[in-house]
Amino acid sequence: MRKISTDLTAVKNQILELKGKYVFMEVNHGRKKIRHYEGVVEDIYSSVFVVRLSNATTNEKMSYSFSDVLCGDVKIAVK
Repeated sequence: MRKISTDLTAVKNQILELKGKYVFMEVNHGRKKIRHYEGVVEDIYSSVFVVRLSNATTNEKMSYSFSDVLCGDVKIAVK
């Protein structure tokens, strides 16, 4: 079982501060598949946030829920 250090509203407020900023993300896709992404936090909704990836070939967006950050499946660091 994972240890939860904060609550969901605290995570949401932290992500709100990152809107428009360039971030590094480490995403756990399960079965020891950890991927690293770079991008800008673009939109924030009531239960999810959207990150536009900074890839030269595609203009891709990915969305994650605040609970993904809370449980540790998504880790975000500001550049």
